[in-house]
Amino acid sequence: MSPIKTEPAPAEQAHGNPSLSSPPKGERDEARSQLEKDPDLEQKFRELVAIWQWEVAPLSSSTARVQHPAYREIISLGPAAVPLLLRELEQRPNHWFTALKSLTGIDPVPPSDRGQIGPMTEAWITWGKEHGFL
Repeated sequence: MSPIKTEPAPAEQAHGNPSLSSPPKGERDEARSQLEKDPDLEQKFRELVAIWQWEVAPLSSSTARVQHPAYREIISLGPAAVPLLLRELEQRPNHWFTALKSLTGIDPVPPSDRGQIGPMTEAWITWGKEHGFL
């Protein structure tokens, strides 16, 4: 599985910031189409989130959290997981940043905000809204 292909938006081209690239409209449409074609995909996502949250709750290691089998399986859902992850992040901020970066191939979080869940969440939610995923 490859990450969502990205193209710089006009404003981003001027600044030359590849970390804020926009996925092509076709990728967003593909993610939506996958969700519409497979109504069980969202249910599977929800089940994996519940398993992951339950099993990693006692863990303090971010590495252990992102290497958990349920987390890896969420990533394996492919581009359709992007809007689901962004909605989950918007409702219940958690460590979904690695999954989002894996699926999109980008990271909209400024270096100064890395390691801070609040600002990282805000950066991803803003990116999701600006690029049509939310």
